Amino acid sequence: MELFFRKYGENGTQPIIILHGLFGISDNWVSYARRIAMEGFEVFTVDQRNHGQSPQSDNFNYLALTDDLFDFIDENEIEDPIIIGHSMGGKVAMRFALENPHMVKKLVIVDITLKAYGPRDHHREIIEAMKSVDFNKVKSRSDVEDQLVKHIPSIRIRQFIMKNLHRKDKNEFEWRIYLAGLENNLDKMFDGIDTITKFEKPTLFIKGGASDYILLEDFPQIRYNFPNAEIITIEGASHWVHVEAMERFYQLTMGFAIGEPSWYEG
Repeated sequence: MELFFRKYGENGTQPIIILHGLFGISDNWVSYARRIAMEGFEVFTVDQRNHGQSPQSDNFNYLALTDDLFDFIDENEIEDPIIIGHSMGGKVAMRFALENPHMVKKLVIVDITLKAYGPRDHHREIIEAMKSVDFNKVKSRSDVEDQLVKHIPSIRIRQFIMKNLHRKDKNEFEWRIYLAGLENNLDKMFDGIDTITKFEKPTLFIKGGASDYILLEDFPQIRYNFPNAEIITIEGASHWVHVEAMERFYQLTMGFAIGEPSWYEG
């Protein structure tokens, strides 16, 4: 599957691949990617299958997503990348690194771990909210948001979901995300990674202090599979830690990427 991607920075510099989470899109990472590219990195932000401008498929699970990443790296001749993955993207990044350690230089995992997660109703609620939009009554982006507000009261989540809105022409809109593919396979997105394989290269786990995606009880498994891991909490940040604590997130990831511990300690 040929994935859509955006690229920033100069060819031949250290490559970084960024993988968004469920309902995300490469566009979510534009500001961060542009900033980190200015520090001497070649940055690829990818739309994973069924998201953004990448192809749609009814085959949607971590095996398929990991294979997509392998093909993306191979097709674009990317060597020794640093991979940053948030949520679903973090699961893909972990699985890929554990299966292909020789292809990854460093790993950054954002607010997710290896364990299987129980069903989270808010994911299905988001899908139902998006399906409920009547595009026959829509003439502007604000019309879509007006329909979403009764289902998604959080402004932050609403704005995040609205990134998936695509203008087909002057007065016609659609969701770019493949909702049916996500809905029919949603339970697979909560699958865990169960392996004795280890990724021994530098790894940074960033946890949101107000998020329950990574708990203290998860640390032993992280340290087993990723024995060279740093686990750092950004206090007060939720699951969208890279959005709510942008400056701290940038400092942590930049310090880790360039190998200066003083940037990310503390």
